[in-house]
Amino acid sequence: MSLITLTTDFGSGSPYTAVLKGVILTINPRATLVDITHDIPAQDIREGAVVLDDVANRFPEGTVHLAVVDPGVGTERAIVCARIGKRLFVAPDNGLLSRLAAKTPPEWIFRLENPEYRLDPVSTTFHGRDIMAPAAAYLSLGVDPSRFGPPHEALSTLEWPHPVVRHDRVEGVVMRIDSFGNLITNISGDMLAGRPTDGRACIVCNIYETWGVYNAYGEHPFGTLIALVGSNGCLELAIVGESAAERLGIGVGTPVVVAWE
Repeated sequence: MSLITLTTDFGSGSPYTAVLKGVILTINPRATLVDITHDIPAQDIREGAVVLDDVANRFPEGTVHLAVVDPGVGTERAIVCARIGKRLFVAPDNGLLSRLAAKTPPEWIFRLENPEYRLDPVSTTFHGRDIMAPAAAYLSLGVDPSRFGPPHEALSTLEWPHPVVRHDRVEGVVMRIDSFGNLITNISGDMLAGRPTDGRACIVCNIYETWGVYNAYGEHPFGTLIALVGSNGCLELAIVGESAAERLGIGVGTPVVVAWE
């Protein structure tokens, strides 16, 4: 398949994004390019990993996902291609693929070391352009990934917070903040199954609390705090019509507790 997605921390409108696309299209002019996002916070590997975990498997089988969030560019960290599930990934091995790999162990991983599949010369500050983009393009053309370099034993991992489920509460954290300023937690809807989600459920985040888990933002008046299970299946907190992150001053990692009387 010639479908390639791009996920980076370059920023919207960055010419670096256009450079990646130009390299890919020079190698494979028939490639279809889809931007997942270029607004990962600068060098935020964790946010990149969460976004890939949320989005990547929504694409067709055989899609090549190119992810460039690479604060270690120019160092000895590996650059890899991997088959995870039924999709292909090209990324620095810095934890960016760790959430995906934790759920579905990679079928294979190869290091991108063969100069035949790189640009020449290779910049020490832009491996996305000179190493990763060419590899993604060649993968989309069906090049055998074993030609890129030697096998890579295992992907780097990051420590991720895990929710704690107790008889009277579920304890989690804010995992990411979406483009609307909603606070997405690591508490899944399944963890709330079989428990009351009406006014007997109290959701606390930092010093703020709300009661009940609802189905839609419109079930509360404008400007009020609401808890609901969002489209990704996880509990989220929102200010109806506003940014919860900005109004409440809440960031990633803030504890969230759902408790029952």
